[in-house]
Amino acid sequence: MVRVTITQVAARAGVSVASASRALNGLIASPETAAKVRDAARELGYVADATAQSLKRGRTLQLGYAVADIGNPVYVEMMAAIEQVVSASGYRLLLSSTGTGSSSVDVVRDLGRGYVDGLIISPLRVTDELLTALAAAPIPFVVLGRLPDSAAFDTVRADSPTAMRLVVDHLVAEGRRDIAFVNGPADTTPGAMRRDGFIDAVAKHADLRTRRIDSLDFTIAAGYDAALPLLDRPDRPTAVVAANDLIGVGVLRAAEDLGLRVPVDIAVTGLDNTELAEVVRPGLTSVDLGAKERGRAAAEMLLARIADAARPPQSVTVPPALVVRGSSSASAPSALRRLEPVDEERAHG
Repeated sequence: MVRVTITQVAARAGVSVASASRALNGLIASPETAAKVRDAARELGYVADATAQSLKRGRTLQLGYAVADIGNPVYVEMMAAIEQVVSASGYRLLLSSTGTGSSSVDVVRDLGRGYVDGLIISPLRVTDELLTALAAAPIPFVVLGRLPDSAAFDTVRADSPTAMRLVVDHLVAEGRRDIAFVNGPADTTPGAMRRDGFIDAVAKHADLRTRRIDSLDFTIAAGYDAALPLLDRPDRPTAVVAANDLIGVGVLRAAEDLGLRVPVDIAVTGLDNTELAEVVRPGLTSVDLGAKERGRAAAEMLLARIADAARPPQSVTVPPALVVRGSSSASAPSALRRLEPVDEERAHG
């Protein structure tokens, strides 16, 4: 199919190419000229060249959102919040999946190709290579996640240490003294932060038996595979803290397949408080890490950076809240109890 050019539109409207260009781009043109050009463009099926227009404007009006797993409900929740903020400012959001490998670095390096005006990225692993790529990024960006203190970039973070303290304190209050932690890959940023948070949280309680297992991924299947041998033994734990809701659902499935009653025989908790936590039965107790709030904060931070490239780097930490459901408390099979952290000195990440 032959592409209709602006020269053809100008000829059909009986005006100069310059006049047609001004009319189509909303610049100064008489109402009569603008009407003739729009009619001609519609009759010919003219579609503006977005690449050429972005070169003229010096921007694409597109922003990138790069995450490891586009199917993870917490990323979807963030995306909805981000899109709501940026669309109100006239931007379109482009989604990119980085997977669990090194493609986060590739995404950042590709920013020089000019396909977006800014990027929000949530890397699973923060390597020296990624930090070097971010330092050389030609356009504004915001990182969703924890970075080394030496990296002076815009960041929005969850508070994993406090999240772990909330859930461990809750399980201890429910009488659970043998608590296992089923993590995702510990060499990832969330895996390391949640592992360290669990270690610190259980250390505050005397006479607890604890164990830690690293699963292969932050998925339902990985959670199931890690939980099945853990629960299929006489000395199984009385509670399992899952590193996210997907792993938590996998633990619930393993318990069901083994004929265990939740929460009578085993209590299960997750992190993220996604929709999954609400729809499974029993409902999954989970720590809300503020996915929507983090998404909104990241979007607003990116727009502010685009507007003022010289502003000092900002870092925002969103506080967590524990949402108690039937998987850990027999007294709350359907009614929810939302527990906020108490005011005290805490680590963030």
